[in-house]
Amino acid sequence: MDGFVSVLQFIGNEFLNVPAYLIGIIVAVGLIALKKNAGQVVGGALKAALGFLILGAGANVVTSSLTPLGDLVLAVTGAQGVVPTNEVITAQAAGEFGATSAYILSLGFLLMLVLARFSPLKYVFLTGHHMVFMSMLLAVVLSVGFGQGFLTVLVGAVLLAVMMVAMPAFAHPWTKRVTGNDTVAIGHFSSLGYIAAGAAGQAVGKRSRSTEEINVPKGLSFLRDSMVATALSMVLIYLVFTVWGLIKLGADAYPFLEADTAGSFVMAGVMQALMFGVGVAIILYGVRTFLGELIPAFQGIASKVVPGAKAGLDIPIVFPYAQNAVLVGFISSFIGGLIALVVLATWLNPVFGLALILPGMVPHFFTGGGAGVYGNATGGRRGAIVGGFINGLLITFLPAILMQVMGGLGLGNSTFGDADFGWFGTLVGLSAQSGSTIVGILLSVVLALVVFGLACAWQVKVVNKGWMPGADRQKWLDAEQAQAKARSEEERVARRDARRAAKTAD
Repeated sequence: MDGFVSVLQFIGNEFLNVPAYLIGIIVAVGLIALKKNAGQVVGGALKAALGFLILGAGANVVTSSLTPLGDLVLAVTGAQGVVPTNEVITAQAAGEFGATSAYILSLGFLLMLVLARFSPLKYVFLTGHHMVFMSMLLAVVLSVGFGQGFLTVLVGAVLLAVMMVAMPAFAHPWTKRVTGNDTVAIGHFSSLGYIAAGAAGQAVGKRSRSTEEINVPKGLSFLRDSMVATALSMVLIYLVFTVWGLIKLGADAYPFLEADTAGSFVMAGVMQALMFGVGVAIILYGVRTFLGELIPAFQGIASKVVPGAKAGLDIPIVFPYAQNAVLVGFISSFIGGLIALVVLATWLNPVFGLALILPGMVPHFFTGGGAGVYGNATGGRRGAIVGGFINGLLITFLPAILMQVMGGLGLGNSTFGDADFGWFGTLVGLSAQSGSTIVGILLSVVLALVVFGLACAWQVKVVNKGWMPGADRQKWLDAEQAQAKARSEEERVARRDARRAAKTAD
């Protein structure tokens, strides 16, 4: 039995938890289904895996750049509490719940393929680390009510499979508005934040232009390069907090950036800001590389293995579609997190005992950046700002509520961070802690059926019928574009007539 568990843990930790391997295998299967030769299969699979590794390398650079900034912000503001970190709580729980989560992950992945094959929800969730986080969350909260046995594994696998096909479906209309096509889906358990951002964009940005159409004076035209604009924005942010740190902490601020003088402290901040821009550029290159291989290959899977299937991918795949919106969403999400922290500290913590959730730079960058892209797609600049802000509220309040549910499990010093872990983990946890195993099972099954049923109805009634959010704004943009084109044509004709008149006069 231990050997079987070890095999499942090996598959879960070394393959399903490594998206690059998973993407490479998926591309290989797709190319084989398309009857490509061996060289094309190997080359395509390797290039897709390398593209995903490049994306991961960029993410590591961004994380390394943001971590000291986050620590510095908390130090100068004096904020105290918990930074939700999926990796940390997964590592804490692995010792006690690792085997159960491995069973849930393996069985849940197979059930997801079955649901994608035989239901209207044709999505194959490929974001491996989020599968691992969700399986661990389910193992933890279900074990409270059902113990670590077959029941927890079965219920957890069903819930995991349902979430992996349902959430990409709920987010898909907004994903299509972002990408402009129907080739890929979002497979990321912060989908509630992206949906909320897209919906908020529809509400506030019907006459708002895109973040990618920001007009700048000719002398500042270099800011049209998104990589330069991103790096410069981060330089300004770093300068604000390094100067603030020097004023408030003095020499005690130096260790945050491994500096030994005030000058080296400030310049280390500038270097971290520039590295942030480098990391974002690497992410964008990695996304383009692996998508170039994955999308054609996935057609083979869609035609032979899971007809009509779409790959559910990590959130950075939307970053190239609105690079300025990523930065706008990140900053707005972080501000939303700070305001939510104030609400927790002044009201929800004293009255309801909710934990103080500190705004971590990394989750706010990735989920806030994604929310900014979704908000911009339906509501332009206003949508990116409001969408990112709402995401910041969600990834602060929801982890605080989830932490309340998980507080009695000996994991009270951390919690899962993304929005879907918050709402879904809370509902599953409350079901499992109902006091009765039978009631807990019934509530969990009902929850799975409700999510699955709503997702199927949404897919059939909304997604398949081609509903696109932000249609009114798109009509306004099309009309504006047509008017601009007409004005340009009138000006061209006027210039031509003027030249002819001048020649006639000569």
